[in-house]
This record gives sequence, C-alpha cells and structure tokens, in this order.
Amino acid sequence: MHTFLPKLQTVRVTEDVGMEGTATPERKGGAEGNPKVSPLLLSMFGHYCEGYLARHFHAVRLSKTQRPDPVAIHGKPLIVYFNHPSWWDPLICLQLAASLFPDRAHYGPIDAAALGKYRFFEKLGFFGVEAGTARGARRFLSASQEILARPDTALWVAAEGRFSDPRERPVRLRSGIGHLASRVRDAVLLPLALEYPFWEERSPEALARFGEEIPTGDADLAAADWTPILEDGLGAALDALVTEALARDTARFEVLLSGGAGVGGVYDAWRRLKARFRGEPFDPRHGDEDLSPRRKG
Repeated sequence: MHTFLPKLQTVRVTEDVGMEGTATPERKGGAEGNPKVSPLLLSMFGHYCEGYLARHFHAVRLSKTQRPDPVAIHGKPLIVYFNHPSWWDPLICLQLAASLFPDRAHYGPIDAAALGKYRFFEKLGFFGVEAGTARGARRFLSASQEILARPDTALWVAAEGRFSDPRERPVRLRSGIGHLASRVRDAVLLPLALEYPFWEERSPEALARFGEEIPTGDADLAAADWTPILEDGLGAALDALVTEALARDTARFEVLLSGGAGVGGVYDAWRRLKARFRGEPFDPRHGDEDLSPRRKG
C-alpha cells in the first residue's frame, strides 16, 4: 500500500458506533471542537486520489436510476450511510462527495488511534472516535450532532461497523446510526450502496447507487425504531445495485472517473506493435466502451 494512504480502520464503539467516512472542503469554517478542514490540503489529496483510483479501477460509476434529489436535500444536513465492502470505500465516497455535493462541508469518523498516527486527516474532515469505548460512542454522537447543526454539512458513515459482502442479507447496522437519527431534526439520511465487481477489463469497476432519501423531520422515534428503517433503505439500494452489477450494462451508469484498460506489460506492447505494422490504431480495451481520454462527471 502506498505510504500516503494509511489503512483507515473501521471504528467499533460498543454497540453504538461502527463507521468510517470521508471529507471534502469546508467552506465556512469548522464546527467548534471538530476538524478545521484545510481546503488546500483537501484539494491536493483529492487530486492525488483521482489518479490513485484511476490506476486501480477501470471506472468509478454512479447509477443513473436513483440520484439524490436536490430538492429533498436542499438546505438540510445530510447523513450518507453506506455498506462497507472494501478498504476503498472512503476514497470512493470522497469522489462522490466532490462530484455530487461540492458546496457542502463533509466529515466522517475514523479510529482515534489511526488519526493519532496520521494527524493530517483532521485537515480532511475526519474526527477521531475511540474504538470499543462508551466515551467513543458519546464522542461520535456529540461530534456528529454538532456538525449536523449546520444545514450545509454532510456526515459519511459506514454504518455496518465491519467489512461485509454487498450481497450479505439481511443488512444489519450498528445501533449508532439509529441513535444519531433519533437525535437530529430536519436532516436527511441517504443510503449508499457500493460494490466492486470485475467486468470485461483487467481492473475492477467501482459501482455506487444511492437509495431513497429518508427525512428525519420532527419524528419522535427511538433508536430501535430508526435502525430497521435505515436497514431497509440500504438493503433496497444494495438489491438494486446487485441487479445492475449482474446486468453489466454500462448505459445504466454515469462515469465519474475513468481509468485504464487492457492488460499492460509485454502483452499490450506486442499488441501495440502489431497494430503499428498493420497501420491500425491500437485499442487496449476488451469491451466496446470508450472511456478515453480520462474524464470526470
């Protein structure tokens, strides 16, 4: 693993918290007691991550079927909660945040021990939570509520609290997301399904699909009532993404970031040489989709 990308450990704080997240620039100053995001550092890290993702994925794709409703989320704090299939999740969320919600200040919890080793992550919007402690659970809830008191913020939460296969059913979330939903008012919870299948190219695809918005409004529901509602929302998004992943229909997805194609190395060098002798352009792709030159959505 590249030294610039430490392993972002999943937080497991008793039964209340199990999550990880990502961040994009804060434009109006950090919430008191929470990370003060550096737009310059975040911009530099974001550019680095784009290249890093492009080297490791054929494409980062977002389902066209269910995009976040700008009317439903306008002027309200946003909680994006997602499944946790891979180490790549925070970087994919970073790409989604920058592409879809550029005017929001984005935050996410991270294991406090990991944050202690990589303090610059505070400048990216991460805040530390002590894993396996009641104090960590309280820190998550208090920091999250403070962040979500502003309508221009978003909190990204890996709510399962562990790595899990995207086809694992039933979906089970840690109770921390339910406790948070019961404490915030007039916010929107947005389920996000992630999956990383291999299709026709050497590199995998990074697939994302949002579910339907779940407004908290002024509902007086307990955490135990909220958790199954949120599980159903994420489960529905995951089921829909599984169907799209199995179909392998690129027309169903918007390309947010494109990477390379072909095998590379000696094999593609030989194919390139043969194409030159034949006077033909060299095309390294195995499929028909043209993703070059690299582009962002």
